[in-house]
Amino acid sequence: MGGIASAEAKPYGPFDDKTKTLEPMTEETPSLAGIEFFADLPAADLQGLAKACRWRRYQAGQQIVGHQDEGTDVYFVVSGKVQAVVYSPSGKEVTFGDITAGTTFGELAAIDGRPRSATIVALADTEIASLSADAFRQVLNRHPEVATKVLARLADLVRSLSNRVFEFSTLAVKNRIHAELLRLARRSGIEDNRATLSPAPTHSEIASRVSTHREAVTRELNAMAKDGLIERSGGGLVVTDVERLAEMVEEVTGE
Repeated sequence: MGGIASAEAKPYGPFDDKTKTLEPMTEETPSLAGIEFFADLPAADLQGLAKACRWRRYQAGQQIVGHQDEGTDVYFVVSGKVQAVVYSPSGKEVTFGDITAGTTFGELAAIDGRPRSATIVALADTEIASLSADAFRQVLNRHPEVATKVLARLADLVRSLSNRVFEFSTLAVKNRIHAELLRLARRSGIEDNRATLSPAPTHSEIASRVSTHREAVTRELNAMAKDGLIERSGGGLVVTDVERLAEMVEEVTGE
């Protein structure tokens, strides 16, 4: 990541630390309309929920929460992108994944009250709304449709981590790199069997995602480029044949 800035984020907009109930917001309060969990909420409830949040902006590189922090707020990524990482005692970075606008992090601590399981760092200029664990549980109790989406999100997280454990336990390094590039391609969007990862992930970033070292990623990406599977385009990395890449991953995973 090249270091995490420790500068304090700047709060803005109306917020009352004592707010525990969902009240109507003022016209100046930003909106949570783009957050997936709240897509089906009535406008009045959505406005009240926004009023109960603390709103902050973070610059790229700033830490939002730290691994093992005691806080239990839930965070909503209104715009921008953040990343979940953990650092070993030796300083090795292990990346769990990116969290994009419209999605959420911090649900686990809000549910079980335990310390944070990862460090969250802004990858770009990012706008965040945070809600106390008590207020979040109020929302789940009042709106079963939100609770259902939270359960689906947690189930997806378990499945994703199960797949990662399988890959780390059974796949060679080059196969893990293929699987990660396929995930990134699908997330970025596929058109005419091509996907552009923009900005291109660095070799170190890919290495941290698949538990290897940068040199191994460099060797495999060079081999993939030679085979015509990937190419550079401006500041992006283009997967030129997503179907072929998917077949390569399927051959070693059976999925």
